[in-house]
Amino acid sequence: MKRHATAIWQGALSDGSGTLDTQSGALSSHGYSFKSRFEDENGKSGTNPEELLAAAHAGCFAMQLSHMLAENGTPADKLQAESVVTVEQEGEGFAVKSSKIILEGQVPGIEDDKFQALATKAKESCPLSKALSSIEITLDAKLV
Repeated sequence: MKRHATAIWQGALSDGSGTLDTQSGALSSHGYSFKSRFEDENGKSGTNPEELLAAAHAGCFAMQLSHMLAENGTPADKLQAESVVTVEQEGEGFAVKSSKIILEGQVPGIEDDKFQALATKAKESCPLSKALSSIEITLDAKLV
């Protein structure tokens, strides 16, 4: 399986801008800029690579956990996973330092200790967690 996306950037870093396109069409000429990446903390001026990474990590984790819960005989009614990706200045540039997964799960018939064990296993085994193994990945999971 191969997936692709295309980024087009025009101009210098601080005053340039770009567009992102994904194979699925979910993003089609979607704008991004220096401001949307480094200056706009409310995240409303456009997307950025770290936001997309967070979405991908949360989605991958939720799918992996859903599979594990179903295999356990306790399929989830709902899993709400959020990934908070932290970027910090490192030397003259920036680096992704961590991804914190915050999970609320509605899973009938499961005990909390089993839920925590499966959530931890999903965090460690989803393909994007494996790809992100060079950064700190944490999990805050609760049944609701």
